[in-house]
Amino acid sequence: MLELYLAAGAGVLAVAGGAVALRRRTSDASESQRAHEAAREREPPVELGETYEFGVTEFTDHHSGARVAVGKVEGFVLFAEDVPDGVEVGDVIRAKVLSFNRGRTSADATTVGRA
Repeated sequence: MLELYLAAGAGVLAVAGGAVALRRRTSDASESQRAHEAAREREPPVELGETYEFGVTEFTDHHSGARVAVGKVEGFVLFAEDVPDGVEVGDVIRAKVLSFNRGRTSADATTVGRA
């Protein structure tokens, strides 16, 4: 009988934990959507052709297969290609802004060096 109570308790904890995780993902998605909408309402804090320093927050793969560093300048997302070998999350790089996306909520850049 004790095993039945323990199993039922574990099931309740699993369901509660799943609900907390789902709520956290929903909250993260809502926060991301609000940030995206706010970005659409302001002018980008970067200019085409200018070089900016930023910390790499993550890497993503470009459709070409190249590794792309992701970071932010004043909350504005930059995707920097041509990242030197050895650059890791947390490193600071310099990148030159090449173009904006259609909604001007992010920009593509090319890495020009480490900061």
